[in-house]
Amino acid sequence: MGTPSPQVVLVLAVALAGLWAPCVAHGQPNFIVILADDVGWGDLGANWAETKETPHLDELAAQGMRFVDFHSAASTCSPSRASLLTGRLGARNGVTHNFAITSVGGLPLNETTLADVLREAGYSTGAIGKWHLGHHGHHHPSFRGFDYYFGIPYSHDMGCTDTPGYNLPPCPPCPRHGAAARVVRKDCYTEVALPLFENVTIVQQPVNLSSLAARYAEQAAWFIRQASDSGRPFFLYLALAHMHVPLGVPPPPPPATAGRDIYGATLREMDALVGRIKRVSDRHGKGNTLLWFAGDNGPWAQKCELAGCVGPFVGAWQRQRGGSSAKQTTWEGGHRVPALAYWPGHIPAKRTSHALLSTLDIFPTLVALAGAALPPNRRFDGLDVSPVLFGWSDVGHKVLLHPNSGAAGKDGEIEVLRLAQYKAFYTTGGAMACDGSVGPAEHHQPPLIFNLDRDIQEQEPLDVASREYQAVLPAISRAYAQALEDIATDNVSIADYSKDPAATPCCNAQHVACRCQAAVLDQHTERRATWLCL
Repeated sequence: MGTPSPQVVLVLAVALAGLWAPCVAHGQPNFIVILADDVGWGDLGANWAETKETPHLDELAAQGMRFVDFHSAASTCSPSRASLLTGRLGARNGVTHNFAITSVGGLPLNETTLADVLREAGYSTGAIGKWHLGHHGHHHPSFRGFDYYFGIPYSHDMGCTDTPGYNLPPCPPCPRHGAAARVVRKDCYTEVALPLFENVTIVQQPVNLSSLAARYAEQAAWFIRQASDSGRPFFLYLALAHMHVPLGVPPPPPPATAGRDIYGATLREMDALVGRIKRVSDRHGKGNTLLWFAGDNGPWAQKCELAGCVGPFVGAWQRQRGGSSAKQTTWEGGHRVPALAYWPGHIPAKRTSHALLSTLDIFPTLVALAGAALPPNRRFDGLDVSPVLFGWSDVGHKVLLHPNSGAAGKDGEIEVLRLAQYKAFYTTGGAMACDGSVGPAEHHQPPLIFNLDRDIQEQEPLDVASREYQAVLPAISRAYAQALEDIATDNVSIADYSKDPAATPCCNAQHVACRCQAAVLDQHTERRATWLCL
């Protein structure tokens, strides 16, 4: 082909400018990132026809873009959230496993969060819901770029409550009297009540779980309204308690279907909450709000009927050897999560993307859309995927790394990677399954390689003697070596995982289980709460 004429170049330039114009005509867009906890890929009806409990999320998919090859940056809570908010894997940002209620540290303070960048760019920033990136001192979200915080500093089963939701094993309510009344149960927190924060103050301890979803929705709606009224663009990070374990106690279902109906009721509650946020956003977002929904990792299989649905991503090779292939593992069920993006007039409706994407991409994409710059002196694992959002491209990562997340290998290390349709395992292992089995860790040299285009169930690895295996192995080996070298030569942070009982959030240490006598604390107690927590 010859060189295009100046007239053709001018026409193309005008056309591209027209495509981009809607994205910038209204100034900096608003952002709402909704992160669901332990939700399965198959928990959305838009993904899995057997699921009937998500009409609002399915509507969101129909009015926006659905991502079918979208992955969490890790397969467990704290590392996944740290990576979303930094655009960097745990091997770089230092968060490789979960923080405890007694944790002194959190996401390293030298790491820059998405909220830091957007606030500097003029955004009003709010975080509502589960944090799990450190609560002591300056690790608290109020010191990590968020103007407003309302939520629980970790998972909602990491403290006792007066009205416990469903759990396996079931946990007792908080003690109300002295030590004689306390009941110790394995896997249950019985000594300290679950705290609810507003900014740096505990406003309720223990949390009333039955009203938590409504309170999150109310605070999110309030934040959107007040941010909109202020005239500033806003960033809302809404980290739901759903679907970790059910919050409340729905009406009793028929005995034969009790477990699934409990999960289904919780799924409907989450769906309704997302639907409410979408309506508020449509009303107050001034037509310029990007809403991005995703999961933090796959379902928690050891919770049996209280766990979500992985859809077709069953990790059959691992399940044949024992253990779960969902949360905490590097099988597809552990990190392939539902994801939707909605931005009327900008993101095309009824679009399905097959691009290989990750929660890592949220950071650089939103930073680019805000017209801000990435923090210097560090490397990022995420990509600016706005061309995919706008329907201009369906190309994502060439290589995507999946860190160890608790089931096998050293936490945070990279021993699984994806290259196009191929997935290579240098280490495999299963998390605890419903039946109590745990798949043993196995190391593979040369690696197991699956072709996900033909084997989405990860059932049969390629024969090492096959032409296909021998053809793809050199490319995988090069990509793996380059990825490890890139991390080793980066500016890497180290998280403080030390523990101290004094770091436990406690609004009144004189009361059993740190109880607050009332949801609204008096000035003296409020000052005490602030001092005790921070």
